[in-house]
This record gives sequence, structure tokens and C-alpha cells, in this order.
Amino acid sequence: MTAVLENQITREAVEAFLYLEARYLDDRDFDRWVELYHPDAEFWMPAWADDGELTRDPMTEISLIYYANRGGIEDRVFRIKTDRSSATSLPEPRTGHNITNIEVTAQRGQEVDVRFNWFTLYFRYNTLDTYFGYSEYTIDFSGGTPQILKKKVVLKNDYIHHVVDIYHV
Repeated sequence: MTAVLENQITREAVEAFLYLEARYLDDRDFDRWVELYHPDAEFWMPAWADDGELTRDPMTEISLIYYANRGGIEDRVFRIKTDRSSATSLPEPRTGHNITNIEVTAQRGQEVDVRFNWFTLYFRYNTLDTYFGYSEYTIDFSGGTPQILKKKVVLKNDYIHHVVDIYHV
């Protein structure tokens, strides 16, 4: 599974990138976190419909989070950093992102599709919450630093105590 073939992205390289993204979120280093996204990167967290199925189209159905490109992600980070966010206020939340079951599901040249499970521990106001689910990414490894081209996050919690934000997942 970890064999390196000609032009093959290793599982270790994928893991290192995912761990770096998680660390940036946990450290609240949002400026460096945003740089992991390609300018045209889509970030989508579909909602669960009444029939128990995920919504399929962010343009016509409700989503928990949807940004068509990095500009939306940058705006979200700006709001968090300037206290213009309904999800964030003082004291700032603390998070611990944990990633498991990392799979490379496809590779096209220097682009890889990845699926992994995750859970995030979230602490604020002496309360600990857990968020969990899975994510599917397309990552471009062709440049000096890999960049996320597409990110789909599936949140599996049935009950959410707060407004969900980028650092929860």
C-alpha cells in the first residue's frame, strides 16, 4: 500500500497533508489553513434531508456549509478573525481534530481523491462536544505545496448544539 511507483503519490504524503490541515485548524492558524486551498476550491457540507439522504446539489438544496471557491472560505476566515461570526465569540473554542481510515480512492496524474473518517473534539464554556463524519477531498500535489481542489464533508451528528463552522470539521 505504501509502495512508491513512478508518478505515484504516497499514502504518507497524503496523511502528512491531512494532518497539517488539522493542525492549522487546531492552532487557529486560519491564514495558513486557507493557503491549503486552490483559488477555485469548492468546500461543501451537504445537509441531511427529511428522507435520511444527503442533499445532492448545493445550488438547489440546503447545505450546512457551501463555498464555491476559496473567496468564500477567505470571507469566512475574515469573519472569524474579526469577531463578525455568529459561531465564534470569546472565549475562543479549542478543538482537537482526529483523522482515521485514510484511503486514496483514485489518482489522476498528480491529483488524488481521498476519503477518511474524522472526529473533532470541541471545547468551549466548560462543555465538550464531539463532531464526527467523513470527508472526501481532491488534492493537487503538482505544486510545491499540495492544494485542496474539492472538499466534501459529511457531518453525521444528529443533534448539533451550535452553529457549525469550518473549525468543527
